[in-house]
Amino acid sequence: MSYGLIFESLKKNNLQNWLLYTKHDFLKQLSDNSLKKDCFLNYLKQDYLFLIQFSKAWSLAVLKSDNLDEMKISASTVNDLINFEMQLHIDLCDEYGISKKDLESTDERNENIAYTRYVLELGYSGDFLDLLSALAPCVLGYGEIGLNLKDFKPNNIMYQKWIETYASNEYQDVCKNVSQLIDNSFLIRLGNNYKDTYKWVQANKIFNKATLLEVDFWNMALK
Repeated sequence: MSYGLIFESLKKNNLQNWLLYTKHDFLKQLSDNSLKKDCFLNYLKQDYLFLIQFSKAWSLAVLKSDNLDEMKISASTVNDLINFEMQLHIDLCDEYGISKKDLESTDERNENIAYTRYVLELGYSGDFLDLLSALAPCVLGYGEIGLNLKDFKPNNIMYQKWIETYASNEYQDVCKNVSQLIDNSFLIRLGNNYKDTYKWVQANKIFNKATLLEVDFWNMALK
């Protein structure tokens, strides 16, 4: 599945690091059932904290929007994160006896702080395109990962549930809406010759940095 013109161009321009992210050992181990439970739980707890900050960043996208359509998609994404994706983490951790209170009392790892604060800082100091460039790798990367892994059937039901969530039609619809938002926002602001602009160079730098921070997050989970 293609996630739009702009995202596919950003991905192609930064493909080597993109594959480090979407083909990471964490995902290989999750799909073949060799991922240690402690690593999965470490990931879930840190990702729960990540999503809190990520939801705030998408809330900033509402603020940075220039029109109602941009506001609607940004606000809808905040709702999906808070009421859909975060609930997945709560439910999965509950299966392992980890309560919501336990999740909220987890210490943020440095890799988590580095990623979320990078995105939030772009939200505060940058413009709408800066913020979307930083947000895209997570939302659309997980959609791609879900589709990549959808035919894998690990014996661990929790691993399977995680894969099914990101491969689901519901999550793919989120990706479709976000990719449409990115396409429209770039083309409205930069025009059809967006690749000739300085802003496009900047967008690639931000996208690549966020992608590498995703790689660091997986590395953290495996420690």
